[in-house]
Amino acid sequence: MSMKQEDDDLDGLVRKRIRALRVAQGWSLEELATRARLSQSTLSRIENGQRRLALDSLVTLARALDTTLDQLVETASDDVVLSPMIDGAHGLLRWPIRAEPGMTVMRQRLTAPPPEDPARMRAHPGREWLVVLSGTATLMLGHRRLRVETDQAAEFPTMLPHALGAEGGPCEILGIFDRDARRGHRNGDGGAQPPP
Repeated sequence: MSMKQEDDDLDGLVRKRIRALRVAQGWSLEELATRARLSQSTLSRIENGQRRLALDSLVTLARALDTTLDQLVETASDDVVLSPMIDGAHGLLRWPIRAEPGMTVMRQRLTAPPPEDPARMRAHPGREWLVVLSGTATLMLGHRRLRVETDQAAEFPTMLPHALGAEGGPCEILGIFDRDARRGHRNGDGGAQPPP
């Protein structure tokens, strides 16, 4: 593909994106033009390709559409489909979220109940969100014992001592960890220092 063709493709993509974001907000041309301090005819010509995309108008449009210039001109990355990193020892599948460095999605099969010993509960900085895909999970959180059924989710600050296990048969969970929570979990029970 020639540079010219690539530029034309990106140009068309940006115009479509501006229009799609405007429509998603339920705004008329007039409304977005007012928010971006552009004339309605300028915005119309930007959307339909009759006017060159100028950097300054893209910056104000991005701001008006509550996005960033980077996101407005972002091209599709080649690696849309990602395979998980597999941690067989813990029955884990892990996927990093590229758009949010430090965020990780994890799928885990739990077969054992949570530890009864409070000393085996973990606490560390961060937040965790999880959903039960199948079965029933038991979440020990501070002094509470919570049942989380299939399709229910739980979200909690990981500074509360917590532990998770299965109840009455195996269960599968999908969890989203921020960088701090993931680091705390990687520490596990072995106490090995995680990489920075």
